[in-house]
This record gives sequence, structure tokens and C-alpha cells, in this order.
Amino acid sequence: MMKRLANSFAARFSMAGAIASAMLFAFPAFAQDSRLSLADRVTRLEQQAQNKDQSGIGMVNQMQQLQAQVQQLQGQLEELQHQMQTLEDKNKVQYGDLDSRLGRLEGGNTGTGAAAINGAQAQSGQPAAPASSAAAPKNSTAAQPGAGQSAAAGGADPAAAQAAYDVAFKAIRAGNYVEASRDFRSFIQQYPNHPLAPNAWYWLGESYYATTNYPVALESFQRLLSQFPQSDKAPDALLKVGYSQLELKQNDAAKVTLTKVTTQYPGSKAASLAQERLQRLQQSGN
Repeated sequence: MMKRLANSFAARFSMAGAIASAMLFAFPAFAQDSRLSLADRVTRLEQQAQNKDQSGIGMVNQMQQLQAQVQQLQGQLEELQHQMQTLEDKNKVQYGDLDSRLGRLEGGNTGTGAAAINGAQAQSGQPAAPASSAAAPKNSTAAQPGAGQSAAAGGADPAAAQAAYDVAFKAIRAGNYVEASRDFRSFIQQYPNHPLAPNAWYWLGESYYATTNYPVALESFQRLLSQFPQSDKAPDALLKVGYSQLELKQNDAAKVTLTKVTTQYPGSKAASLAQERLQRLQQSGN
């Protein structure tokens, strides 16, 4: 009995010793695996830090590129502002010159004054008088001389006719286009055969053109040409017929009209402006 117990105890002791020996041999290997895992983690952390540094450098480069683009855009903006200021100054000079001419011509009492005014506008390169915020009624029609209302030029009071014309002319000079159109229509109805009647028809058309009432403007210019074909205002009226047709998208008719200006009135300012507009139409493919 005692012998069996001794043998059993010895067997258990031997097994415990074997387990302990195995653990001693396994511990260095486990420690080595732990060290390798830690090294891998450090390597990964270093790689992540390096990637972050590269990402930061990329962001800095992008910011520098954006700053360069902003500076370039600022330079372009300053250049555009300078060009706009130059154009504005140029327009001020042109309109200041036109206004001074209008002031000198205001006291005149012949149709030659109005013709000179139109010449000043043509030199400024403007197809019509400057637009106003007020607009003429779209359903208005050009003045129609009424029977029984007209007075022959010979029997009309010259002073009254001149005063009526001056009132209308002052209105269009001030940019009061609705008032000007009303006054010029009244003048035409009262003095249809007056020497200033062609000029009244012309400025009536301009008053409508300035308020973008192109159909009525076209009618006014055409009435001038049909009733006073020999007038000094005829070249400019024919030019404005072409301009009005362009605004009404009647491009083919406008080309014919503008070509007629160049052939019928060669050497005139109207012909020069017509030729320029034809060239622009050709360049734009219209």
C-alpha cells in the first residue's frame, strides 16, 4: 500500500517537473513574439506619422497654389477696373462735348442746329440718344398730321413754331423722352410743312429708339424718308432704320438698309457707321 502511494506521488512529481520545464522553454519564444509585435506596432506608428507629414506638405502646397491663383485674379480684376474707368472717363468726355454743343445750338433757330447735334452723336459712335429709365408707351404710334389741324409753313407764326420746336428739343436734350415724343408729335401736327419738320420726325424717332420702342421709331424714320427724301437728315434717318431693324431681329432687311446707306450716301458719317455695323454683323456670322 505504501509503495503504491509512493509511486503515484513520484509520477505526479515527474509530470509537474515536465510541465515546468516546458514552460521554461516556451517563455523565451513568447517573449520574442511579444518583442516582434511591439516592433511592428512602432513601425506602423512611424509610417502613419510619415504619411501625416506628407499629407501636411501636400496641403501647404495646395494653399500656396490657391494663394497664387488669388493674386492672379486680383491682378486681372484691377486691370478690368482700370479699363472700365478709362472707358467711363472717355464717355464722360464725349458726352460732355456733346452737351456743350447742344448748349451752343440750343439758341439756334434753324434745322441746321439739329443736324449738327446728330453729327455730334454720330461722332461719339452712339446709334441713338442715351436711354432713360422712363419708357414710351409701347402702343403709341408715330404722329399723323391731321387734316384741318395743319397750318401751312407760310401762314404759321415763325416765332410760335420755333418756340414749340425748342420746347421739344429741350425735353429730348434733358432725357425726358416721353415728354419729347409728345412735344415733337404736337409740332408735326401743327407744322407739318415747316422747315424743321424733317428734324422733328428724326428726333421723334430718336425719342422712341431711346426707350426701346423700336417699331414706332422705325415708323418715324421711314416717314421722314418718305416725306422729305432730300432732307439733310435723310442719311442719318436711313441709318437708324437699319439699326431699328436690327433691334427688331430683321437682320436681312437691316443688311439691305445699311448697304443702301453706304451706296446712297458715300463719304458721309452715316455711311461710315453703316459699314462698321455691317462688318460686325459679318464677323459675328449674323
